[in-house]
Amino acid sequence: MKYFSAHSHSRDAKPAKSAAAFNALKRDIMLGVLPAGASLTELDLAAHFSCSQGTVREALLQLQEEGLVRRQGHRGTQVSECTEAEAVEMFRVRQQIECSGILRALQMPSRTLVADLKALFAEMLQAATTGDELELASLDRDFHRRIFQDAQLPALDPILHRCLVHNHRFKISRSTSPRDLVATAQRHGPIIEAVESGAVERASEALRHHIATIVDLGPDVFPDASQ
Repeated sequence: MKYFSAHSHSRDAKPAKSAAAFNALKRDIMLGVLPAGASLTELDLAAHFSCSQGTVREALLQLQEEGLVRRQGHRGTQVSECTEAEAVEMFRVRQQIECSGILRALQMPSRTLVADLKALFAEMLQAATTGDELELASLDRDFHRRIFQDAQLPALDPILHRCLVHNHRFKISRSTSPRDLVATAQRHGPIIEAVESGAVERASEALRHHIATIVDLGPDVFPDASQ
């Protein structure tokens, strides 16, 4: 499958052509414009983005790190699957990492944590108001990773990031009708309130409930969650 999307930039785009290619491809994979199993050929992509195959290869390696593509030697590169089975396990892994992380973070939170979360929350509401679901998802990831940053467990951050990316891709793929993006953004309010209160268990429970109710995967996944 050749790639001829018009998208070329996102909020995190950098001047480098590899970053532009990475952001464009990521956007179209997340939105389902490039479906699971679609082949991504370095030669075609290099022509599309007016860059070298080496530049494209760099972008594809970044996508691989986020779990969005699979590079299989002579079989080339394909867009990865986005299955419910993987989503379930990633939600579970994510909940474990984040809920343990927030307990550590609130033992000695940085002075800027609450202010940073409130700033991200304001940006999320703005993105939601303008209907930019991809921007909202990106800010959502920043929000959760900002909390985890204070846990001082940097080796786990790439794992959490991959879980967040997959969760958002899965959630978008399951959407059969327009979602209430403002309501999605507002779901982060109780987390900020709990963090600001300094009540560790309250904050952990707010985060646990938030993750468990992101999508309705049924009581077998998060039996203690109340919808």
